[in-house]
Parts: sequence; structure tokens; C-alpha cells
Amino acid sequence: MRVALCLLLISTFAVVACDSSSPPATGPRYDSEPQASDKPHYHLAIHPLHNPKKLAEAYQPLIDYLNTNIAEVTFELEASRNYQAYEVKFRARTPEFLLPNPWHTLEAIKVGYRVIAMAGDAEDFKGIFIVRNDSGIRSPADLKGKIVSYPSYTALAACIMPQYFLHRHGLDINKDIENVYVGSQESSIMNAYLGKSAAGVTWPPPWRLFRKDHPEQAAELKLIWETPPLMNNSVMVRDDVPVALRERVQALLLGLDQSPAGKSILLGMATARFHIADNASYDKVREYIATFEQTVRPVEQP
Repeated sequence: MRVALCLLLISTFAVVACDSSSPPATGPRYDSEPQASDKPHYHLAIHPLHNPKKLAEAYQPLIDYLNTNIAEVTFELEASRNYQAYEVKFRARTPEFLLPNPWHTLEAIKVGYRVIAMAGDAEDFKGIFIVRNDSGIRSPADLKGKIVSYPSYTALAACIMPQYFLHRHGLDINKDIENVYVGSQESSIMNAYLGKSAAGVTWPPPWRLFRKDHPEQAAELKLIWETPPLMNNSVMVRDDVPVALRERVQALLLGLDQSPAGKSILLGMATARFHIADNASYDKVREYIATFEQTVRPVEQP
């Protein structure tokens, strides 16, 4: 059963990533070439929360909602193959709108993006460790000499915060464990399920979706530890986007939890609501990152 599920997921990823000859009518795009349209065209680039297929399922309804309510422009969902590809995009100021993790947020501020909202409750932004029920793992010390999987070394909730958690519990994450970066949240969970890693690190929304989509496999896993929370992902806009458009997008996001249609969109994204936020809201993340880099490792050096 485990091997069959792994093969199914791998084949799904391959089809999504490689079949560029017949792209779907809706869904995420990878490139940054301008699209032919009489309307101004804007892209919302979301960091790799999920594989591209799952990302489209979760976030395309939000794009449709924006297009319905701001008819004079066109919005398009933009995916990235991995965290590093996403970082290249926003550092080049290619997308007009971003939904980045908090560390990405700090980096995007440096190149002229500004925060207009926080996506989800802050209490939901934490790292979690997933292990098999039969793993025998009881304490962080049990991970010594074993493999721990993460989606990316720049994933804040799903790598940086968990590595700091292990550091605080006495492990030298650079020597005591083998860190493996597997590309996506689902892959990190699957590595734990298949026994390829002793623990798979992720954060609550992907774990909730995994339990929903794969209940039989999730029943063989358990959440064993979680980190303290931090600020959640942000929504950002490039500084040359018209102020009126920025404010309309912000208002639509902040009002999603006030209507049945909006609540349905939020449910699909596994996001409770959007909160008002600005650049200063992420100052605490800057302090956290400074401590992490002083005591554990540089963020961009795995």
C-alpha cells in the first residue's frame, strides 16, 4: 500500500510538472511571460505550500473570486517548482502579488514589496513533527543518527522553526541528524510514512489536507511535537501596483470570512481568515531569524 501510494503521488507530480504541451485552462503557471489580454494582467505567486495540482485546487477559487469582483483586471495563479525558484522570482520583482512565508516576506520587503495582510491565524503558524505510530520515537534525542525530512531549508514553519526546536532540545542539527530536503510538504510527510525518514516535518495546513485526502495512511502516523507559533504567511504587493487596486484586493481578502462563498474559499485553502498586517508586523520574525542564524545555521545554507 505504501509503495503504491508513493508511485501514484510521484506520477501525479511528474504529469503536473512535465506536461506543458496541453496546459489546463485554469491553474498555476510557472513562467513569467506576459499573457495576451486587453486587461491589465496580475499574478499572485504563492510559495510552494503544496504540489502544483494541490496548489491549484486550494487557491484557484481565490483567483476566480478576485477576477469576479475586480472585473477590469485579470488575476492569475502562479506556482513555483520549489522554494528556490520562488525566491528567484520575487527577488527579480516578477510577480505583482505574493503569498510568501514570513522569511520570504522579510526578503521581499528588501526589493520593494509591502505587506497588506496576514493569511491565517498566527497560532496556526508552527512547525510539526510527524512520525509513524510504530517508529519508537519518543523524545528529540531519539532522532540522533536518523534522517529528518523537510520541504526546503528556507521553509520557516516546516524547517527553520523545527530545527531551532531540536537545537533547544539539545541536538546539534548539523551533526546529530541527517537533514533531507525533499521539495514539498506532502513529500516530507510521505517520507515519514514510507519509513524513509524517522520524522517528517511540515506545518498544520498540509497535515490537515493529508489527513483529509489520505485518511488510511494518516492513521498510521501521528503528530509528536510542535513548535511555538510565529507570524503566519503574508500577502504582499509590489510597490508599483496602483494603490486603488492594492486596497481593493486587501478589502476582498479581509472580508472573505464574512460570506458563505468566502468561507468556502478559506476552507479550501485551510486558512481561517485574513488579518490586517503591514511590514512592521513581521519585525518579530526578523528577530527570530537573527537568533536562528547566530545559534543554528544561516538560513540559505542547508
